[in-house]
Formats: sequence, C-alpha cells, structure tokens
Amino acid sequence: MATVLKDEAVEANPWDVSRAEVFANDVWQEPMRQMRETSPIYYCPESKFGPYWSVTTYKPIMHIEALPKVFSSSWEYGGITVAGDGIDHLQEGDVPMPMFIAMDPPQHTAQRRTVAPAFGPAEVERMRADTVARTAAVLDSLPLNTPFDWVEKLSIELTTQMLAILFDFPFEERHKLTHWSDVLGDIESFGTLEQRQHRLATAFEMGASFKDLWDKKAQNPGKHDLISIMLQSDAMKHMSHQEFMGNLILLIVGGNDTTRNSMTAFAYGLDKFPEERAKLEQNHDHELAVNAMHELIRWQTPLAHMRRTATEDTELFGHQIKKRDKLALWYCSANRDESVFPNGDKIIVDRENARRHLSFGYGIHRCVGARVAELQLTTLISEMQKRRLRVNVLEEPVRVPASFVHGYKSMQVELTKY
Repeated sequence: MATVLKDEAVEANPWDVSRAEVFANDVWQEPMRQMRETSPIYYCPESKFGPYWSVTTYKPIMHIEALPKVFSSSWEYGGITVAGDGIDHLQEGDVPMPMFIAMDPPQHTAQRRTVAPAFGPAEVERMRADTVARTAAVLDSLPLNTPFDWVEKLSIELTTQMLAILFDFPFEERHKLTHWSDVLGDIESFGTLEQRQHRLATAFEMGASFKDLWDKKAQNPGKHDLISIMLQSDAMKHMSHQEFMGNLILLIVGGNDTTRNSMTAFAYGLDKFPEERAKLEQNHDHELAVNAMHELIRWQTPLAHMRRTATEDTELFGHQIKKRDKLALWYCSANRDESVFPNGDKIIVDRENARRHLSFGYGIHRCVGARVAELQLTTLISEMQKRRLRVNVLEEPVRVPASFVHGYKSMQVELTKY
C-alpha cells in the first residue's frame, strides 16, 4: 500500500489578515473584500496572536465603537491591538504601559479631557501659520528632477517637527521621536524575548528622556505643550512611570506614524490616479484641498485596525461573542465598504462623503489629534499646489510589515513642476 506523504507546512488561512506579510506585500484588499461580501463578522480560529474576530464592514464597526462598556479598550484585557494579551498572560520582558486610548471610562474620560484642549480648534488655529511656514521650508529644500526618499525627506521631517513642537521636545534631537515611534508602534515587536527586551529598552530610553523634560517643565511650565498640560492636571500629574510611558507612546505613535503615512499616501496615491491628481493641479480651491485630504486619509487608513475585547457574552449581528473574545475592527476595510464608499479602492478627490471615513475611529475613542493631522495634510496639499509641484513615484514603496500601523518605510520619488 502506497504511503501518502502529507505536506507538513500548514497553509496560512488567507482570511487571517493579522499576518504582517499581508500588509508588507499590500495584498490585504482582496481577502478583506471577500470577507465583506460573504462574512463581515468572521471568527479566525488561529493566528500568531491567537483566535480573534475580524469585523470588516462599516456598520458593525460603528456599532461596536458605540458600546465601550461591552467592547472594552482596556490594557488590562490586551488593549487596542490584536497583539495584546492582557495582564493575565504577561510574558517575560512584558511591562504593561497603560495609555488613555487603552482605558475605559472613567479613567479614560479624565485623561482624555486633560489633553483634548491641546488639539482643539483654537490651538489648531494658533498652529496654522507655523505649520504653513515649516511645510514651505521643507518643500523649498527638496531637489527638483532628482531622486530622493519622500518618506525620509518630507513625511518624517514634517511630522517629527510638529511632534517636537507639541511636546516642546528639543528640536535638534527630534529624530529620536521617529526612532521611538517606529519601535514602540510595531506590534510585531512582541514576538520573542529578545524583541520584547529591545522594545522595553527603547521605552525606558524614551521615558528617561521625557522624565528630564517633565522635571524641567515642573520648574518652568509652558503654556501650550503637552507635558505642561499633563503636569497641571489632577488626572495626569500623579501618573506612575509606566502610565507616563504608555501615554507618551500613545501621543508619539498617534501623532507621528499616522500623519507621516497619510503624507506618503498623498504622493503615492495621486501618482496612482493621475486623473485625480489633475483635478488638484487644475483647481486650487481650498475646499477641494480639504476634501482631498479626507479622501487620502480614507484611502490610506494609517492604522489598519483597532481591537476591542468583549466584557461579557453578547450577540453581534447574529454572531455569539463570548466574554474575553478579541475583535479586530478593520478600519482599512470599512473605509472601502462599497455600500458607503462606491468605488472604494479608488481615490476620488471630490468624493462627496470622504469625511465619513473611519480612519480616526468613532465614539469616545475617536482620534484626539484629528484636527492637527488634518491641518498638516491640507497644508501639504495647498503648498504643493502653490509651487505647482508634482510627485513622480519611481518605484513601489517599501511598506511597514505589520497589521497595525499601515504605512511606508521608504519611497523613491522625483519632484517636477507642472
């Protein structure tokens, strides 16, 4: 009798979209589309991060976000990424770092209320002139008709400058913020003990640097910077070192990777859709620039997912969710839900409902810095228009290999005039 040889290599589940390579190779669109069509709430029984539910359409994501008591963000259950395991399953080299995005009310409410004014309409207005001046200076420093890396020279430069200003961080050391953001925003860095130790060392290096800043601000507080604002609030001035680090990671990754990747999407996406780029080149109306900004944030979706954990057995559109099940809310998929965004894979700069995107989330955890991100990206579009500059992408970008931060590591481009 012939022996049947079994292939030992286990085929990856094509619908396990938490796999880093799905995003590194930019092939997430098709499995997500299939799930939206046939199984918008799908139970993935095994993955690198254990079993989880994938939610891929617009309506159930909004529904979950509207019920924070049932679908928790708390770090105690594993927080806001599919990678987190919660305090019951800490591994060697894990140190919990609570941050207010990964808290539930009332702690979340108090801490968010502290930092929210720093990103409010009045503050954004105050930042406008400076943002225009810095964007202009960076654009004027870029070479014409010469290849360069757009991520490094433009996206990282502009977002890191803004971050340094928000924290009043030493401007000449701002490149450290980029490094910390890249390491601490990487959900693939929890894998091995060595990776966790590297991550922890990075967090403590960041913590030490900001502790110096905290002590300086305690002596001599500023008016507008985030550290001074935290220091002057009851909700945040007595944070533990871990919580301080957690909130720093939140504000640095939240304020850095996201805007950076939208700025890169501006260059990459419009190169991909030249007829849409032509609309912006021919019409310098501010309203169109604002709409294009929303559309680019929708199309890119700088954070591919947020995760919630069920606090009780519950039913979700006919599916039985068990207490402590984790749910990945795939914003990148909801933003391409055809029932809300027809032709969702395409950038349409004058799309009527572009601002309905879910890239900033929805409900009590909606991105606190959304207005600052919108200001930065709109300013980039407008200043490019003023100079009649066009970005030509020379080769496919190198992408971030992870299912959380949805972005670009590098992208070779050339600037020309039109």
